[in-house]
Amino acid sequence: MAATSPWPTDHVLVETEPALHRVPRRLAPDADVVGVFLATMDAAMDRRPWADSTTLFHLTGGFDSGTVATRGAERHPGLFPTATLLIGGPGRKQQIRRRAEMRERVRFADPDLVIYAMEYPPLAPGCRWVAGHPVSPTEDPLHHPFTMMARAVAEAGARTVVTGLGGDEMVALTQKEEPHEGPGDISDAQILPWVGPRARQVLEFADDGIAPPARVNSMTLLSLETTAPILLWEGLWPVHPFADPAMVELGEQLPFAWRELKQVQRRRLASLGMSEDVVHPVERESFAEVVEHALTAHAPELFARMLADGSPLFDDALVDPDGLRSAVENLTAGAYSEERDGKTLEVLSLHMSATAFLR
Repeated sequence: MAATSPWPTDHVLVETEPALHRVPRRLAPDADVVGVFLATMDAAMDRRPWADSTTLFHLTGGFDSGTVATRGAERHPGLFPTATLLIGGPGRKQQIRRRAEMRERVRFADPDLVIYAMEYPPLAPGCRWVAGHPVSPTEDPLHHPFTMMARAVAEAGARTVVTGLGGDEMVALTQKEEPHEGPGDISDAQILPWVGPRARQVLEFADDGIAPPARVNSMTLLSLETTAPILLWEGLWPVHPFADPAMVELGEQLPFAWRELKQVQRRRLASLGMSEDVVHPVERESFAEVVEHALTAHAPELFARMLADGSPLFDDALVDPDGLRSAVENLTAGAYSEERDGKTLEVLSLHMSATAFLR
C-alpha cells in the first residue's frame, strides 16, 4: 500500500506580497503627537499579558528603553524591576546618572540588576564561544555579557523582559532626508582585507531570492533575531513594543521634525520632568569600549591560534588568512582603531561557531 502524503496534492508555495509602508504626513495644528505615541505604545503592550511581577524592563538609560520602561512604571507603579549592562568609557558615569534619574522619576520595583560589561567582555574566559559550545554566528557578538545579564535576570525570578529594541528604526530618517554613506564596499580589500575570494565572488548574489519587505523593517528583525536566543535559553520571553507593526506604522507617518534625533522620545522623557542629562546627553553611550577591550585583551591569542591551527573559513575561502593576519597584527590598546578593527570580532565568532558545529 502506497504511503499517503500529509500534504494536499495541489500544495504550492505562495510568495508573500511586499508589505505596504506609510510616508510622513502633515500634522493637524492641534495634534498631540506624544499622546498618540503613548496610546500606540500602550496598545502594543496590551496585546499580551505583561503587567505581572515576573516582568522586568531592560532599562539601559537610553531614549528607547527609557521611554518604554518609564511608561510601564507610570501605568503600574512599583511593580517592575529593571536590569542593564553598564558600558565602559566616558559614557559610563552618564549612563549611571540617567538610569538613576529614570528610576527616581517614576516608581520601579527592586531589584535593579546591573552587570558591568567590562568584567564579562566577549571572548573572556567563560564565554560560550571560547569554550567551544555551539553558538549560532547570527547571535549577538556581545553574547557573553548579555548571557551574564540574562542569567541574573532569570535567577531573580523574571520570566518576561521588555526592551527598547526597534526604537532607532521606528524614527529613522530616510536616505532622502539625511543622505548617508553605507558601511562601504566589503569587496574592497582595503576596507575588509580578510574577506576571502569565495565570499567576494558571491557578493553580487547577496540580494537574490530574499524575502519581500515586511511590515517591520529588516534591521529591526535582525536585531530581534540576534538577541532573542540569549534570553530564550535562560527561560525569558522577550517583548519589544517598538517592533509592533502599529508602532512602526506610526513612526513612518511622523514628520521629519519628530523623528530627527529621536525628538518624540526626547519630548516624552521631558514631559516627565527629566533633566537635560537625560533628554540631551553629552557623551556617547555604546559598547565600543567593551569591544575594544575584548579585541585587545583576549582576541590576539585566539587569532594566533586560529591562524596556526587553521579554520573552516580558510578551507572554504570565506576568509583570507594573509589578509586576516595583516588586519589583526596591530590589535593592541595603543594601535586600536574602532572603525578599522571593530568588525574583527565577527570573524572570530564565525570561526568559533563553524569550528564547534563541525566537531
